[in-house]
Amino acid sequence: MVDILSVGLLPLLIVLFILYQGIRIPREYERLVIFRLGRYSGIKGPGITIIIPVIDKAMTIDLRVVTIDVQKQAVITKDNVTVAVDAILYYRVVEPDRAIIQVENFRVATSLLAQTTLRDVLGEIELDDLLSKREELNVKLQEILDRQTDAWGIKITAVTLRDVSLPESMLRAIAKQAEAEREKRSRIILAEGEFQASARMVEAAKLYQDAPVAIKLRELQTLAEISREKNMIVVTSGGEVGETTGKVAALSKAFGER
Repeated sequence: MVDILSVGLLPLLIVLFILYQGIRIPREYERLVIFRLGRYSGIKGPGITIIIPVIDKAMTIDLRVVTIDVQKQAVITKDNVTVAVDAILYYRVVEPDRAIIQVENFRVATSLLAQTTLRDVLGEIELDDLLSKREELNVKLQEILDRQTDAWGIKITAVTLRDVSLPESMLRAIAKQAEAEREKRSRIILAEGEFQASARMVEAAKLYQDAPVAIKLRELQTLAEISREKNMIVVTSGGEVGETTGKVAALSKAFGER
């Protein structure tokens, strides 16, 4: 009886083993790259997938976007300034078979390629461009990496420069440069104001030359404005005003004697 049960259970166990090893259920964002007796057989999934145990070997590939934190790289810019730059790389596998067949470890290869490309590209530009043209550099890095990883079945979706660390001496130099630039702008603004004011004064002088009485009225108006201050003594240099005042005083004295 025991032998009969053993003989009956053995095929059942074999079937269960085959089902356990042969049934795979990749999720919606996963694909199975199948190799049959060492040769590429195809891509299967998602859902229930049946493979032949021992004969078939299945490798699971995730198709979601993967984020790589590119390690901080020491970069010497075109104008010989050493900076530390790190970035974030986003990619996804679009051809699972090529990602397995064409490169040994596409994750490590993509990360190392990003580090090398980052140093090469940023080493060809000057510091000012590195600080002010990040968007253009992001696009350039993405295009270069996407072109190089295309043979691996990988799509680079985005590259972002996250941080640029400058030496302390360079930070002080940039601060001095910014201060000098602000001083330059302020002096230019003052000079522009003086120029416009002098141009207006020239125009006013021409008007006063055509109408001499106008400058006298302007002088009297200015004196009237100054006279509002009770604690000020105004000394005028106008000869005509003094002469007129003297004549008025003389006439007043002559009428008084009569």
